[in-house]
Amino acid sequence: MMPEPAGSVIRPDGEAPGAARPEPGESGAGRAATRQEHVISVRGLRMSYGHYEAVRGIDLDVGRGEIFAFLGPNGAGKTSTVEILEGFRTRTGGEVRVLGTDPAHADGAWRGRVGVVLQESAPEAWLTVRECVSMYAGYYPRPLPVGRALELVGLTDKAGGRCDRLSGGQLRRLDMALALVGDPELIFLDEPTTGFDPSARRAAWDVIAGLRELGKTVFLTTHYMEEAETLADQIMIIAAGRIVASGTPETIGGRATEATTVSLTLPDGLTPADLPALPAPVTAGRNRMVEIVHHEPVPVLHALTTWALDNGYPLSDITAHRPTLEEIYLRLTEDHRQGAAP
Repeated sequence: MMPEPAGSVIRPDGEAPGAARPEPGESGAGRAATRQEHVISVRGLRMSYGHYEAVRGIDLDVGRGEIFAFLGPNGAGKTSTVEILEGFRTRTGGEVRVLGTDPAHADGAWRGRVGVVLQESAPEAWLTVRECVSMYAGYYPRPLPVGRALELVGLTDKAGGRCDRLSGGQLRRLDMALALVGDPELIFLDEPTTGFDPSARRAAWDVIAGLRELGKTVFLTTHYMEEAETLADQIMIIAAGRIVASGTPETIGGRATEATTVSLTLPDGLTPADLPALPAPVTAGRNRMVEIVHHEPVPVLHALTTWALDNGYPLSDITAHRPTLEEIYLRLTEDHRQGAAP
C-alpha cells in the first residue's frame, strides 16, 4: 500500500479512538508527566528486499511529546523504517507498536491519530487553501477548526488564494496544515524543509517546535543537521541498516566529551615557541595559524587571553571549536557506507 499523490494526510475510515488525547492547552507539567510513555516502540525490526537486508534488527523508542530526529544517508534503511511505522510497508521481521498498535494491522481509527507530511505532495490545485484544508478536515471524526490549522502554520492570510498559486514554502506549510487538521497525536515529517531558503526554513522550524507545545509527538527525517540539532529532543542515526548512534543533540556520538580545538593566528613576528605554557601541545599550520586540542578549553583560553592582554596582542580570530553534529554524523556514517544500498 502506497500513499496517494495528494497524501500529506492519511485518511481515516473508522471512528475516533477511545484513548484520551493531549489537548492543545495541556500544561507543560502535564506533558512532562506523559513524556516517558512510548508512542513508538520497535524491537528487532528487519526489512529485506530479496537477498538484500535494508534494515538489520534495529530497536528504537519515541516518547510522547518529543521531537525525534531519524538521520541517515541515502540507502541506509531510513525510508523503509519510516514506511513501516506509517503502515505503508509490511516488515520482514521484528515487533513494532505505534500508538499501541501494530501498523501492519491498523484500522481507520488508528490512521485518524496519525498525520504524515511526505517529501512531495500535490494538493488540489483549483481549490483555495481554505477549501483544500476543509475537504481534508471532512475525513476526520474530530478535526481542528480549519482556521486554527491555518493559523498554526502561518497561512491565515493565504486562506482565499488558490493552491496552485502558492510558493514552494507556502505549499509545504499547506502540507503541514493538512497533516494537522485531523488533530493527530503523532506526526511524521519527511524532509519538511527541502528546497527552502534560510528564512523560510527557520519559519518552518518555529512551526515544528510549536507542535511540541501542543503535546504532539513528531518523527522527523532530515538531511539538515542544523535542523535536527535545533528541533530534536532525541536523535538516532542509521547507516547500512543498523543504528550507529543515539542520544541528545549534545551527547550523540560522544559529542559532549569530544576534545575542543582552540585555534588562532600568531601575531606578526611570533612563533609557537613564543606562546605561554599550555596544557596541550601546539600544532602549527599554514599562515601562522596554530591549534591546541584539549578536552578542557577554559585553561587553554585563560592562558592565551592572559598572555595576549599582558603583551597587547589582539588575537582577533581566536576560536574554540567542538565537533558539530554534522561532523559527528559524517564520521559515524562513513565507515558504514560500504554496506548501504546503491
